[in-house]
Amino acid sequence: MIICGFFIFKTEDVFCIIFLRIKGCMILEKIENRFQKGIQDGIPIGLGYLSVSFTFGMMAVSNGIPVSVAVVISLTNLTSAGQFSGLELMLAQGSYMELALSQFVINLRYALMSLSLTQKMDRSVKTYERALISYGITDEIFAVSSSSYERIGKYYMAGLILFPVFCWTLGTFLGGVASTLLPETIRSALGIAIYGMFLAIIIPPAKKLHAVRVVLVISILLSCLLSFTSMSSGFAIILCTLIASAVTAYVFPIKEGEHE
Repeated sequence: MIICGFFIFKTEDVFCIIFLRIKGCMILEKIENRFQKGIQDGIPIGLGYLSVSFTFGMMAVSNGIPVSVAVVISLTNLTSAGQFSGLELMLAQGSYMELALSQFVINLRYALMSLSLTQKMDRSVKTYERALISYGITDEIFAVSSSSYERIGKYYMAGLILFPVFCWTLGTFLGGVASTLLPETIRSALGIAIYGMFLAIIIPPAKKLHAVRVVLVISILLSCLLSFTSMSSGFAIILCTLIASAVTAYVFPIKEGEHE
């Protein structure tokens, strides 16, 4: 005969559930649901977002986008690669179809992250609350929330998302305002900051992983070839992304258990 029981207690403001089973093992499951802890874990992420969003705000406003519009874009999108590529398409007067497809391809990973993270959420979190939380899922927020605790609650996620969103929006505002105050020569010089940011993102993993280097080479070659065609920049980004990722996934598949 198997006897099961639940014991709920609180230690150091972290709610824990102990599931006991006779003739079985004891499972200890911790649920982190402190808003303050979420804020604390989100501070490093938010500070890192300031410089990137500052660059976006500066580039957007220097190309004729009003500061208020740039701030709304950051507040409603919360995606660096998506926003920069979207800005490029807007300035190139790309079609709505190009913009929608490019954003879908670039940001598809966030949908997958949200689906994965929902498995770690406290079971009491309702569906509409999970949908609201998915708004604030980024690479860094997903990494922290999915790897630090066994289960997480809605208040923790609210705190983890709040400060990075604030910093991302604030950095865009500061960059936009600074762009209106700085002289043209300095604004032009700062315009290369985005290229430095992208290099800082891709070089470290490229040094470690051969697959990443292959993705970069394929993407660069395809981009150069497509530049001689009449294809718009939006569809070129989509095509490069799909082909480079598909080829590399086929040649360098992740074996079962390799990510552990």
